[in-house]
Amino acid sequence: MQAVGNARSAAKKAAAKAPLRAPLHLWLLSAAYWFFITISSITLFPLALTIWLLTLPFDRRKWLLHRFTCGWASLYTWLNPAWNITIVGREHIQPGVAYMMIANHQSLLDVLVLFRLFRHFKWVSKAENFRVPCIGWNMSLNGYIKLRRGEKDSIDNMMIACERTIRQGSSVMMFPEGSRSRDGLLRTFKHGAFTIARNTQTPLLPIVIEGTGDALPKAGWVLRWRGHITVRVLPPIPPEQWPAGTPLDVAKNMREFYRQQLGELDE
Repeated sequence: MQAVGNARSAAKKAAAKAPLRAPLHLWLLSAAYWFFITISSITLFPLALTIWLLTLPFDRRKWLLHRFTCGWASLYTWLNPAWNITIVGREHIQPGVAYMMIANHQSLLDVLVLFRLFRHFKWVSKAENFRVPCIGWNMSLNGYIKLRRGEKDSIDNMMIACERTIRQGSSVMMFPEGSRSRDGLLRTFKHGAFTIARNTQTPLLPIVIEGTGDALPKAGWVLRWRGHITVRVLPPIPPEQWPAGTPLDVAKNMREFYRQQLGELDE
């Protein structure tokens, strides 16, 4: 079975390195897709702003605005019939429980398909995303958590904000790899999510994403219009079941767990 895992890893690397010579119709369809995202964002942001203003007095956690944002983001996968998206395990996300949600990161599409969960959480996202007109402004309205990569003060502030958010009753969603994989294989897991979970004694909720890297690779903007995307929400892992050691040790163990889930190890 080790050979099977090695073969899958080699196939992912080869696919990532292969040049994408898209036919003209894919370029045109992709351009239309991004144009639709732009126009719809301009249209939907005023609605988000209205919801934020109307719910400001009573919706401290921005639950309703986040639910609207889930619908907004889901439009872009619902309206693409070529992407067959399967989501399993929603029942593992219990109402009223705050989790440290973690997911592997293959593509920009990961964000869109995770919104399809329609569960309450706060994103941790790089600061540049908050400057994107309409979409980034809505992220700020939602109270998502900003991070400037490589800046210690920003990392410290992000950790404090995540712990505060969890203690206030909202889950936090993070990509432990930090950035998207270039070759389809898991990057090293950073310890931040696991340190936050330890400090708050919050269950880890692992989410495994497959297929988004094939639909939209990291390099380029041309969509590959056929493919199956799967999002698997696995059972939460309470603090008493974590592997022994420091948060960095937990991160290493969880990365190996994900590698097995993704077929990068023999099963």
